[in-house]
Amino acid sequence: MPHTVMLPAPVDTPHNSGSPERRLLPRIRQKRAQVARACDECRAHRTKCDNNRPCSNCNDKGRRCSNSDTRKVLTLSQAYRKIEDLRQKVQDLESRLERDPENRVTTQYTPDLLSRSERSDSQSENHTSEQGASKIKPWAGIKLRPVRSPHETWFGPSSLYHFMKRLSTFLTSSLQEIYTADSMLLNSESSRNFPGAPDFLEGSSTYVTSTPWLPLPEGLAKDLTPMQEEYFTSLFWQSFHTASSAIIDEAEFKEHHQSLWIGSGNVRKSSALVDIVLAMCMQYGISTLPTNQQGEIADNHDATIAGRWHYRRCQSLLTHEMESPTISTLQCHLLCALYLCGGSFHNMVDSCIGLAVRTAYMLGLHLDPPKTMPLREQEKRRRLWWAVYVFDSKINMKLGRPFLLRDFHVMPQIPSDDLETAMISGSSFAPLGDNATWLSFNLQNIKLFTAVRAAHTALYNADLKLSEGETIWDYPQILEESANLMRPHIKLLDNWTNEVPSGLKTQRQNGSRPLSTDASVLEIEAFAPMWVQRQRLLLELMYHNLSISLYRSFIPLVSNPASGPITGEIAVRCAEHAIAFTNILHQVLSSTSILDGWHEVFHWQWNAAMTLIGFIITYPNSPSTTAARGALEVSIAVFSIYGKSLSIANSAGDIVRNLCARIGKISLQYAGVQNATFDGSFMGTGPLAPDNQNIDWSFYDMSVPAWENLFDVALDIDFWGDMSTL
Repeated sequence: MPHTVMLPAPVDTPHNSGSPERRLLPRIRQKRAQVARACDECRAHRTKCDNNRPCSNCNDKGRRCSNSDTRKVLTLSQAYRKIEDLRQKVQDLESRLERDPENRVTTQYTPDLLSRSERSDSQSENHTSEQGASKIKPWAGIKLRPVRSPHETWFGPSSLYHFMKRLSTFLTSSLQEIYTADSMLLNSESSRNFPGAPDFLEGSSTYVTSTPWLPLPEGLAKDLTPMQEEYFTSLFWQSFHTASSAIIDEAEFKEHHQSLWIGSGNVRKSSALVDIVLAMCMQYGISTLPTNQQGEIADNHDATIAGRWHYRRCQSLLTHEMESPTISTLQCHLLCALYLCGGSFHNMVDSCIGLAVRTAYMLGLHLDPPKTMPLREQEKRRRLWWAVYVFDSKINMKLGRPFLLRDFHVMPQIPSDDLETAMISGSSFAPLGDNATWLSFNLQNIKLFTAVRAAHTALYNADLKLSEGETIWDYPQILEESANLMRPHIKLLDNWTNEVPSGLKTQRQNGSRPLSTDASVLEIEAFAPMWVQRQRLLLELMYHNLSISLYRSFIPLVSNPASGPITGEIAVRCAEHAIAFTNILHQVLSSTSILDGWHEVFHWQWNAAMTLIGFIITYPNSPSTTAARGALEVSIAVFSIYGKSLSIANSAGDIVRNLCARIGKISLQYAGVQNATFDGSFMGTGPLAPDNQNIDWSFYDMSVPAWENLFDVALDIDFWGDMSTL
């Protein structure tokens, strides 16, 4: 019997229902729709996806349908197209930088130029880089004891402290003499009397601890008369007000100051803002007097701590504003930082800037003001925010510490310097021409610090991948790669010099380009107001000083350095800025009174002098070394001029003289002369000492035992007069 297979009865469906002939036709399977790439959710749940956006699965389940992955490059032709696209993007970005040197500022900080998605992506990228598993190891720093403190504090590689420590190590190795970092500390009045040392109360045998954060004992503050206060506050508007960040409204301050006098007019109500303005102006005003006259006004014959009673009273009053800060609170923190810089209390300045940063956030200054706010108030808030940015950048680049203000978020617009803004600012100064006003200095200062801070971040945030104990100066190739990173930033700084308005440039007698490093002589305008001349000079000197500090890490401080061509080029550029700075300052101090008593500039000169010493001993045969030696001689003359009013400047001059003796001894060793005594014959190349007539060469006698461990004194003077100070 044939085998019979029993099949189940067919079920009527739309495909097999109908006539018997239709039921006998084979079933035809429909072709499934092809999906180029499943969405993220469907791939995660391993479900079928379709070409709709959102897909049906995500739409039914209320999920976010997205496809974040880009298509992979699978063929050679696709790879070529991808490379060409990337090359075109790079060319577009480079052309944008060529057209707009401040492109980084406008695209990063101007809210109107960034879309919501771009800002979100930028913030997410920075957050990921900070919180990710692979983090960048910071450059190694050093620990030193500033201000005669028994405790060490940390300073990073961009600081002058770090450079001087490397210089000390080099001299110890080259001369077979031991130099420690703290064997000889300068005996400074400020270190003994403010703020950590004890003071005697008049008529008492007990000590009062000079802690600046505590209230003053009754009767200890020394008030000024109304006439004296008027004298010192009047100094402020021609000096710090125009040559810093314009953070105070002059009209509002004067009205506030006048309202504080009560009764007979001899007693003033308390005001933290007035006190710190008085302290700053007393420090500055007394510093312009000869040292033998300063004791009549400043206690202990030291102008750097003049006004400390008003500073302490300001700090005491600020403790009551900590929970409810105001704009005035922030202004006080910034001015306190300036005052402390005059005395070189670096860690206190750092703490003060930290308070300023947090206060600015509390006040919401990190957000651009609403358009409904009056223009005068908008610009005032923007100037305050960017003043915090400049102070934070300046202090932490100087100390080599991380920035406190986070700049990866969109910031308020840069304050304006147009004529309308200047007219409503509360101060009345004549326009400078070329569309520049008295506020243009502040604007150019912000742009300068933005460019330098970007270069600083690019350099010191680079991942060197070094082992413990290794430094970048042990690997010339890595140093050369880091130098290559600086090239676009150097170009941006050069572009900045070209865009500074002519009204803010000090011209040259021979028609040379201002803000350059050539040896041209300044043409100081005779009939320009003092505040204009000071703005021009401070802007140029600040540019040179920041360039010195930025490029200094490319001086390896090793014998016969095997550095690459870019490293050597930047090292020479560093020396050229130090030479230009020194020559400019000497001309200004010897022929004008524009910068008399300006502590900040003295500290910058100290920075330039120590950098020149490092360059000379590293590159003794460089074509720039002869000019560097001449500038080092000029720096001694600068310290001599400042020594008439700043006692610490005389110590700086002595230290430079004696470090020159070490340079001479090393130079003789390079020449193969052993056990020789240096007589200073390599000097005399500068404009001040033809035929060696203006130098006391007894300072250079290496047989004098009193100058042993001299470099430790050089290291310590930076605690009271660091070049990078504000």
